[in-house]
Amino acid sequence: MTVEDRLAALGLTLPPAPPPAASYRPFVQVGSLLYVAGQIPQAPDGTLLRGRLGDDLDVAAGRRAAERCALAVVAQVKAATGDLARVDRFVKLTVFVNSTPHFTDQPEVANGASELIVAVFGERGHHARSAVGVASLPRGVAVEVDAVVALG
Repeated sequence: MTVEDRLAALGLTLPPAPPPAASYRPFVQVGSLLYVAGQIPQAPDGTLLRGRLGDDLDVAAGRRAAERCALAVVAQVKAATGDLARVDRFVKLTVFVNSTPHFTDQPEVANGASELIVAVFGERGHHARSAVGVASLPRGVAVEVDAVVALG
């Protein structure tokens, strides 16, 4: 089953790869490693998923935001490679969670991104990960995810 087949089976559609919002590249390839810049969560209608975990958002909402970030990561990988079959393995995800000082469920929020990547890429999607709570994120979004991907 191809990655596109898995996306379809999961009822997921890749969004267009978001353009950079400032002075950076959305991805950079060095050798066989593709570094994907931090992706923020956009709903299918393009609105940003904003909020703060432990304040106005719960873990379920954070997971949904992390999933949208992961879809944007996959869209950037496709834009960079032209073919998701070139993915040899997801190496690392870093998940930044906009959260209050007392919120400690960042790993559960990050699972939204991790589980989506594994569901879409299978064994090639298993990765190392950091889940980090931060005081704020660009545009007030709930989550941001960046990635390192090995290409074949």
